[in-house]
Amino acid sequence: MHPALSVIFLTTLIGAGQGLFLALYTGEVYALANLLPAQGTAFYVGGSLIALGLLVAGLFASFFHLGRPERAWRAATKWRISWLSREVLVLPLVMVLVAAYGLAHHLDWTAPLFALAGTLPVSPTLIIGLLGTVAVFALFLCTAMIYAAVKFLQEWHTPLTVANFALLGIASGFLLAAAYSAWLGNHLVAFFGTWGVIATLLALITRLAAMARNRGLREGRGRKSTVQTAIGVRHSAVVQKAQGATGGSFNTREFFHGRSNATLHWVRNLFLTLVFVLPVGLIALAYGLESPTLPLAAFAIQYLGLLAERWYFFAEADHPQNLYYRGLS
Repeated sequence: MHPALSVIFLTTLIGAGQGLFLALYTGEVYALANLLPAQGTAFYVGGSLIALGLLVAGLFASFFHLGRPERAWRAATKWRISWLSREVLVLPLVMVLVAAYGLAHHLDWTAPLFALAGTLPVSPTLIIGLLGTVAVFALFLCTAMIYAAVKFLQEWHTPLTVANFALLGIASGFLLAAAYSAWLGNHLVAFFGTWGVIATLLALITRLAAMARNRGLREGRGRKSTVQTAIGVRHSAVVQKAQGATGGSFNTREFFHGRSNATLHWVRNLFLTLVFVLPVGLIALAYGLESPTLPLAAFAIQYLGLLAERWYFFAEADHPQNLYYRGLS
């Protein structure tokens, strides 16, 4: 498939925003349980604004993927059958809840309404955060299922797609929370950084599993589409001699990335290094040196790697029509 930059930025930006919100809320729950030092209002308000900014930036990027942006509202009308429509509805809900979470902290709505099991004080911010957490995971599901639900693109049609979208978003969000904490100079860098590393390593496992599965598809193991099914000829020996067209077309531009296998191999190695290897190493080094800048570098490098990872995700998907149009004379 052709990787669209607008969708690459959409999915990576909102993923980081979702992950950052989950990190903020996790920190608040731990603090209420007296497992972490409590943070002031400014910490949650500032973090919520950053998360909201990422979500808004992702939504803005999505408009560049629309042929008729003024008709964007129509994307929400098919919510009963379309994961894209569900994403269009859930994303604004997440934005509202993230904004409400920051506003509740700004208004100091942190007084307990009641205590859960007699020990955990439940405040309005805790309730809003819980609703936001549910909405965030629903958004991860909707975004990933836009691709995982496409049965004829076998590289995407797997639960690993959902796992990768969620885990990579959580990893980038927690590393951003570590960078945010380092910038503020509080003591939550190790907490957020550790969970960011755990999410990164879990994402590495699921991403490698998806890559191994897709490598098998490229080698013909489990591939449902063949040259025979592409052109409707059932003969056992079919050899393609021509592309079927004398020049490029929408089909050749939109459903094929147009890059060589060497480029794909280079991008794969690049994102494996930037997303998984370097951030984990930088966070480990930050623990030893107590550096306020290394967590910032870890997040920045990982986000650049996520752009490459998402490009590879789209480019790796081999549309069945390419069996016909990609043949060269």
